[in-house]
Amino acid sequence: MRIYVLLKQTLDTEESLEIEDNKIVVDEGEKMINPYDEYAIEEALLQRDKHGGEVTAVSVGMEEIEVESSLRTAYAMGVDHAVWIQIEELAESDPHSTATILAAYLADKKADLIIGGNVSVDSGTGQVGPRLAEQLGINQATTILKLTIEDQAATVTRDVEGDEVVMKLPLPLLVTAQQGLNEPRYPSLPGIMKAKRKTIEELTLDDLSLDLQDVKAKTDTVKQYLPEQKEKGKQLEGTIHEQVQELVELLKTSVSQS
Repeated sequence: MRIYVLLKQTLDTEESLEIEDNKIVVDEGEKMINPYDEYAIEEALLQRDKHGGEVTAVSVGMEEIEVESSLRTAYAMGVDHAVWIQIEELAESDPHSTATILAAYLADKKADLIIGGNVSVDSGTGQVGPRLAEQLGINQATTILKLTIEDQAATVTRDVEGDEVVMKLPLPLLVTAQQGLNEPRYPSLPGIMKAKRKTIEELTLDDLSLDLQDVKAKTDTVKQYLPEQKEKGKQLEGTIHEQVQELVELLKTSVSQS
């Protein structure tokens, strides 16, 4: 079975964020594998161990140190191959850019299964997986909580806004992993040591026969801002009738100010 895992580097969720000129500024901030992508790695390894084959981790990114760190972590967890697609010449990217680049890479790979995280914890669009499946012309299922493969078909359980739905789809298939799919393993010390010596394949847009116009972002980020700090809650006092009267007045005031 040929399995490909999509990895993204995201801001460390414990980093402090600041906004300058309508953009997020991270002072010497570190990046990490997108947490949802860790579920994707684990599921890819579980399916490989059950059905045989190889797992390849693929990442599209600009910063060599950050991308290499994530891919070597994936190596340490147990993937067989790692690929970094460089986009240093691309000033801005969006889900269209990433999906188009991944589609060009995967077009001739004859993947049986492609797994990514449901969303990234930075932009949170959840678009790359579905866009990629559409471009490749293969089946897809998002926010999966369970995956079983048998006889070239997959049975998946999807999380649908607090409920679940079960689907059966033929391979090849793209799925995106939701929290609860599995419990990602920690890289072992021997795995970490071996990962340092393994080769990361490096590709450019030219290698994929893409030019900047092909992958130009379709969206513009106009402004980034932190959420407004919420006011403290108000506890109503008095009899039930008095509390209801006060609540009605508070709601009237809120509506008139909005």
